[in-house]
Amino acid sequence: MMKPLALFFCALLPMSALASSACSDGMSDDPAQGSGDAAAGRPRLAKPIIVEAACPIVIDSPPLLDSPHVAIDTPVTYNSNPPASGPHYPIWAAFQEFEKPVDRRYTVHDLEHGAVVVSYNCQAKGAGDCAAILAGLRAAIATLPNDPLCDGQGTRVRAVLTPDPLLDVPIAAAGWGFTYRAECLDPKSLGAFLRDNYGLGPESTCASGQPML
Repeated sequence: MMKPLALFFCALLPMSALASSACSDGMSDDPAQGSGDAAAGRPRLAKPIIVEAACPIVIDSPPLLDSPHVAIDTPVTYNSNPPASGPHYPIWAAFQEFEKPVDRRYTVHDLEHGAVVVSYNCQAKGAGDCAAILAGLRAAIATLPNDPLCDGQGTRVRAVLTPDPLLDVPIAAAGWGFTYRAECLDPKSLGAFLRDNYGLGPESTCASGQPML
């Protein structure tokens, strides 16, 4: 019998081990703010979590990739869809909602800064009502508590919401080292994933990214 989702996440609380970062963009040195590679210190999942819901939902922890900066237009291959680590552009996307798809090489940098990235593909099989999906994703992000690192930065939390035509499922999310893939909107599991995988990146900063990419 499947355990409740919360029990799985309780086993994934960040540990104290820290790892050096691939770059530095104004990260906090305060351990209370989540500096260091928190995801590297968390146990990896022995196998994907299958969430009990109205549709298939899978949570996984793909191996952490080396994550250097690469020049704009450098081809990059990631080991998960959506990506959860890996090479990325020196520039990151602003923590906001985007109407047009944001290149993953920007959003992986957001993950490195401790953000969660929520993405959707309304053309994926079984997507259904896109307006309803978007409203549900906004509501899930709204469950994140205010981030003290973002005080005075013009944003409440480190989160990016973007369409993503490369997804093969309607809904996905990522925190540094962890992914969420869903064939339908399930607010409970998505909200839990966002809260439990927030602030995991090796650089903890809410410094402004690029609002137009």
